[in-house]
Amino acid sequence: MGKRKASDIAGNPNQDLCDFLMELANYERNVSKNIYKYNAYRKAAGTLGNLSERVKSGAEAKKLPGIGEKIAKKIDEFLSTGKLQKLEDINKDESNIVIKLLTRVSGIGPAKAKELVDAGIKTLDDLRKHQNKLNHHQKIGLKYFEDFEKRISRAEIEQLEKMMKEAVAELSNEYILTICGSYRRGKEESGDIDVLLTHPTYTSKEKESKKKNFGLKNVVNHLEKKKIIVDTISLGPTKFMGVCQVPGEPKKPFRRLDIRFTPCDQFYCAVLYFTGNDLFNKNMRAHALEKNYTLNEYTLRRLTPEGTPGEAEKITCEEDIFRILKLPYKEPKDRNL
Repeated sequence: MGKRKASDIAGNPNQDLCDFLMELANYERNVSKNIYKYNAYRKAAGTLGNLSERVKSGAEAKKLPGIGEKIAKKIDEFLSTGKLQKLEDINKDESNIVIKLLTRVSGIGPAKAKELVDAGIKTLDDLRKHQNKLNHHQKIGLKYFEDFEKRISRAEIEQLEKMMKEAVAELSNEYILTICGSYRRGKEESGDIDVLLTHPTYTSKEKESKKKNFGLKNVVNHLEKKKIIVDTISLGPTKFMGVCQVPGEPKKPFRRLDIRFTPCDQFYCAVLYFTGNDLFNKNMRAHALEKNYTLNEYTLRRLTPEGTPGEAEKITCEEDIFRILKLPYKEPKDRNL
């Protein structure tokens, strides 16, 4: 949901190491388009971000999960010189710098950023003068760029969560609203707000029958009346993307908001998936396969002898998923891999 996922544990003694690894990760994703390296750097940053003590050498780091020989060498170089030659070279390349900037605009991916750079766009001011090259989402991302760059405090999300829950309860007290992502994992700050919403009358059978469902549209309309939602990127039957703000406080920044309307029988698989983090999800899916199940954001299904997914397991809470897969339950705060 959010674009910027860096290690942000308070008082992290390896923050500078995590920062350079995330810089390398973003370069591999946005410029080199090497997702394998992107994931490797992210995993290493996540590992270092969870340590309570300073890493003293590459050899020490190499003993940790997700850190191999090449990353260990980069850690040694950074610890001895305070910089990394590869990053120095990357940051001298003007097109890399511009691509890095443009991909911070919500809705602009690496391919679009390169297209804009090739068209001669080098700054956000250039972009503002050529908005004809942008789609609706990208225009919204540019409009609120400065605010979207600001981290969101836990207290502000708690304030918005309370207001949203009170608003949807006015429509029906049976709605369940959960804010996922880093907020649910206990982080003090988040990059955006990821909401999952369900209602007992909305099931996967109804979704598959492709009936016109106005549940989400009604909720969004109500949140607009309450001045919580202030702009829309897109609105479909099951997903809203847009902008919110604490109502009545015009000095508060505008924030990116996603709401997914999920069938009630798939809700807790979705909660697990959208809580993350992505490395934790990857490990959960791999473990499910080892236990002859397939797990995704919708369902947990046992694989048949032919290797195809069978009927969905009945999931009434996150704990059910862990129990079926014979895993001890992990609190969301312990999923920051």
